[in-house]
Amino acid sequence: MDINTLRGIATIFAMVAFIGVVIWAYSSYKKKDFDEAAQLPFADEDDDKVTREQKDTRSNEK
Repeated sequence: MDINTLRGIATIFAMVAFIGVVIWAYSSYKKKDFDEAAQLPFADEDDDKVTREQKDTRSNEK
């Protein structure tokens, strides 16, 4: 086995891994999980806003 055979095997392995990731990412059964993950930045804003309002309310009570 020479270096070119190893390079060929590595290329085939990388191609199979890439195709596997693409199939996983675009599979329909993961859509719900990806949609939830896409909304996370917006959900954090609301939680952070409430937390800031609670801190302001607490500091005004003192």
